[in-house]
Amino acid sequence: MHPRWLAVLILLFAAARPVVAQHSGGAPRSPSAPPIHVAPAEAKQFDFLVGEWEVVVRPKASALAQRIHGAPRILGTWKATRALDGWGIEDDLKLMDGSGNPTTLSHAVRVYDAAARRWSQTSLDVYRGRFNTATSEWRNGEMVTTSRGTDQEGKSFVTRTRYYDITATSFKFQQDRSYDDGRTWEEGVLRIEAKR
Repeated sequence: MHPRWLAVLILLFAAARPVVAQHSGGAPRSPSAPPIHVAPAEAKQFDFLVGEWEVVVRPKASALAQRIHGAPRILGTWKATRALDGWGIEDDLKLMDGSGNPTTLSHAVRVYDAAARRWSQTSLDVYRGRFNTATSEWRNGEMVTTSRGTDQEGKSFVTRTRYYDITATSFKFQQDRSYDDGRTWEEGVLRIEAKR
């Protein structure tokens, strides 16, 4: 064997040994111990979303006409499944206008990050070709999600979203928005009621 390849093999072997020791704690694992790759119990925090939901979306009335006549009532579906070997959820939120034409399709992948003790999420606004990232934490019986975005005028904002009043057959969703990095909030920019 060429000395250079021998040196590469020695380096690879040396680099691999600490990884094995890190996962095993340097000692043999007990046969009754759960495998290292098993998702923790916290990876079930988003399980309330699993299934098929009918949703009613109520954006906050912002334009003068909407303030007078009310914001439009948007209908849709939200479908979620367990994914990523028990570590996450994949879901699709599809909204339609009053004539039943699709207006929004969002595909999200949510995964529990055990080291950070929170959820990482990436959503794709399919029709607009835009990705968005967010983090979520379970707090006092609610899932709270935080993300950053840019509005149609190019202004940066922060959103906080609460999933609350969670039962086996329903949940509510409220999104608030801040243009000053969380010092003040416009509450209820978007509200969703979901029912099975």
